[in-house]
Amino acid sequence: MKRWLAGGSVLVVLALVGALASPYLISLLTIVLLFTFLGQSWNLMLGIGGQLSIGHALFVGLGAYSVALLDVKYGVSPWIGLLLGMVIAGSAGAVLAWLSFRFEVRGIYFALLTIAAAEFARIMFGGWEFVGAMQGLFFPAPTGAIDISMLRGDARFYYFIALALAALGIVGTEMISRSYFGYVWRAMRDDEQAARALGVRAFRHKILVIAISAATAAVGGGILALVQGSIFPDSIMGMGLSVDVLIGPVVGGLGTTFGPLVGSLAAIPLNHLMSALGDCLRIPGLNSIAYGVVLVLVVWFLPDGIWPAIVRLGKAVQLPSRLWLLQPRKAEE
Repeated sequence: MKRWLAGGSVLVVLALVGALASPYLISLLTIVLLFTFLGQSWNLMLGIGGQLSIGHALFVGLGAYSVALLDVKYGVSPWIGLLLGMVIAGSAGAVLAWLSFRFEVRGIYFALLTIAAAEFARIMFGGWEFVGAMQGLFFPAPTGAIDISMLRGDARFYYFIALALAALGIVGTEMISRSYFGYVWRAMRDDEQAARALGVRAFRHKILVIAISAATAAVGGGILALVQGSIFPDSIMGMGLSVDVLIGPVVGGLGTTFGPLVGSLAAIPLNHLMSALGDCLRIPGLNSIAYGVVLVLVVWFLPDGIWPAIVRLGKAVQLPSRLWLLQPRKAEE
C-alpha cells in the first residue's frame, strides 16, 4: 500500500509539474513518460514473461507508421491508427514468436531474431516510397488548438496524454503481475520445464505475452510519432530506439511495477544533459558514453535496479522506528 501511495504521489507531482513547468521541461518529461510506457511493454515481455527482445523498435515503428499513414495520407483519426497498429504489431509479434519457438529458437537466439526482424523492417520501410522511404512522413503543422478526435494539441496536451499512458502502464503491469497470467508467466520465466510439468502450455503463453507486449509498444509508438510530428525509418525503427526502450526497466528495476518510471526519470534527462554537454565540448557520443557508464554502475552496485534499492532503503529506515515496540518497558515508579 505504501509503495502505491508513493507512486501515486509521484504521478500527482508530475501532473502539477505539467500544469506549471516551462515548455522545455514539459517536452522532456513527455518523452520520459512515453518511454516509461514503452519500457513497461518491454518489461512485460522480459521482466514477467522471460522473453528477451532487443528489437522492440519493430513494434514501436509499426504503431507509429499505422498512425502516420492513416492520418497523413487519408485523414483518418489517430485513434483508428492506434487500434490498427495494435493489431498489426500484436500479429507481427505473435508470428515472430510462433516461428521462433516452433523451431526451438529461444534465449539469446530469439533476441538476435528480434534484432534481425527490426533491421529488416527498417530497411524495407526505408526503400518503400508509399510510406515515405528515407524522407519519412510529416504530420500537418500543429495549430495549438486541442482536438481530441484527432489527438491534436499543444505540448501540454501531449504531456498529459503521456502521463495518462504512463499511469495506465503502471496499473496494467501491476494487474497482470497479480493475475493468473502473471503467476504463470513468472513460473515460465523462472523454470520453463517445471512450469510445463505443472501443466502450463508454455508455447501458447510465450506467444501471448509477446503479442500483448508488441501491441502495447505500438500504442506508445503511435503517440511518440504524434509528439515528434514526423517519423523516419532510422529513428523510429533503429537499434538506438530499442536501446532507449530497455534502458528504463534495466536501470529502474526489471520485472517491477515502478522500475520503468524510475529508470526513465534517471536515464533520459541524463541523456539530454550529456548530449548538450557533448555539443558544447565538441565530444561526439558523450550521451552514449554516459549511458554505458550508468549501465555498468547499476549492474555493479544495484544489479536489481534503482527501485528495489529504494524499497529496501525505505524498509530499513522504518525498521528502527518500530523496534521500540518490541523493547520491554520499565515499570513505572
